[in-house]
Amino acid sequence: MAHAPRAAQPWPQRALLHAACKPLLVVLGLAPLAWLVWGAVSNQLGANPAEALIRGLGDWTLRALVLVLLVTPLRVVSGWSALARLRRLIGLFVFFYASLHLLAYAWLDMGWDVAEVLRDTAKRPFILVGMLAWLLLLALAATSFNRAIRALGAARWQMLHRAVYAVAVLAVLHFFWMRAGKNDFAEVAVYALVLGALLAWRVAHRRPRGGSQGSSVSSRT
Repeated sequence: MAHAPRAAQPWPQRALLHAACKPLLVVLGLAPLAWLVWGAVSNQLGANPAEALIRGLGDWTLRALVLVLLVTPLRVVSGWSALARLRRLIGLFVFFYASLHLLAYAWLDMGWDVAEVLRDTAKRPFILVGMLAWLLLLALAATSFNRAIRALGAARWQMLHRAVYAVAVLAVLHFFWMRAGKNDFAEVAVYALVLGALLAWRVAHRRPRGGSQGSSVSSRT
């Protein structure tokens, strides 16, 4: 079926297809990091800046995860097919912020002591599930490029990238256990409800044959 000329498409679709869209998304994706770094160097992160930095990076990982899972439902409901071209970039930001979250923990909490990190991982369940989520994100990020898709084949690649569902579950569990010590679950409940609704939507709208690339953290454009 022939696509409508770009000029005849709705303005959101045209904006999403514009050459500046991805560079703008990169700038927006880096803005939270710039804000956190500025807060750290200007001593505006509160009484415990190390903890604020680690948790801030974790928060932005969850927010990026919500966004990447929102792409397919929004594309289907709105009809803006060009949203799919942004999914891979948003997915890479999920991995980017998760990696910074891990590095900040290893540096500011553990002082780059690998043995201590391993002991802490074995001792504390919320660290363990966070590590598992990061390892899954590493696999997804490493196979997010067209060469990996060709090497794996579409079916195996799609099966691997459904691990984003497991990442969402592990991320919420990590957040829940982290907040359990302070008995503060309000924000956890919000993320759990949002991610649960998005995953339920994907299950309800899953294609009968071959699945869909919309479930992945990153996909071809």
